[in-house]
Amino acid sequence: MESVKKRHHEIRSGSMAVATGLSAFLAAGILMMIHVQLAIVPLAGFVLVCLAAPFFPCIGFYAPVVCRGAAGGSAVALTFDDGPDPLTTPPLLALLKDRRVTAAFFVTGENAAAHPGLIEDIVRQGHLVGNHSFGHSTRIFFKRVAAVVEDIEAAQEVLAGCGVRPQVYRPPVGIVSPRLAPALLKTGMTLVNFSCRPMDRGNRRLGGIAARVLKRVQEGDIVLLHDRKPPDPNRLPDWLKEIADIMDGIQARGMKVVPLSDLIGMPVMVRLDNRYNVADTESRER
Repeated sequence: MESVKKRHHEIRSGSMAVATGLSAFLAAGILMMIHVQLAIVPLAGFVLVCLAAPFFPCIGFYAPVVCRGAAGGSAVALTFDDGPDPLTTPPLLALLKDRRVTAAFFVTGENAAAHPGLIEDIVRQGHLVGNHSFGHSTRIFFKRVAAVVEDIEAAQEVLAGCGVRPQVYRPPVGIVSPRLAPALLKTGMTLVNFSCRPMDRGNRRLGGIAARVLKRVQEGDIVLLHDRKPPDPNRLPDWLKEIADIMDGIQARGMKVVPLSDLIGMPVMVRLDNRYNVADTESRER
């Protein structure tokens, strides 16, 4: 019951687009009786909101979205997008193991297909796996709903071959388009975005990642980070230090890192076979 309450509390409803549109048309109708040209103002405002909304990952304008945990807790969750990557994933897993931290990896089907062993390593070490599209293309959201469904299911198929079925989906760059809501309905996925990000441009902007996260992070945040190689592979130690500093800084602020499933009160993935140590993985999820 507690998890249900927590989940309902944090889901931002996609009905906002419908409500905003109806309000805009109602306002336009009222203003038209005063002056015809005034009716343009609320309609133009609605169009601008519709164009801007996809780029605000936490407002839930077009689709119900989970973007943080329940209020009042002292915990946050770390999530890593875009992997797995043979350069960054193994040392990141070693760092997380050393700090006894459970993270969620939102992986692409393309990278999972190229490196299935890394998916198995992620899950075997007790971490969670989410669906981050197949090829990480933002162009997919300009296509028909069927194409979005196909992209999500293609990633699901690859990950099923790795023994896991994600229950949550994060779109590329967190963009929530009008086509995403029906696609999620058809695939049975829950949209999980983020509430704290360092604007690291996919690890192309390494300097100050920890400082930017720690300046913004609050209780209940879902933190966005990236599991992908920097443009200069020699800077891998710098990236790992930034991640370590984030974990240290969160602890110094009296907070703790918990599994994403605990923070949002719902399962992130399901294991499909016995290739993993189920007992160990389940204990980490709790």
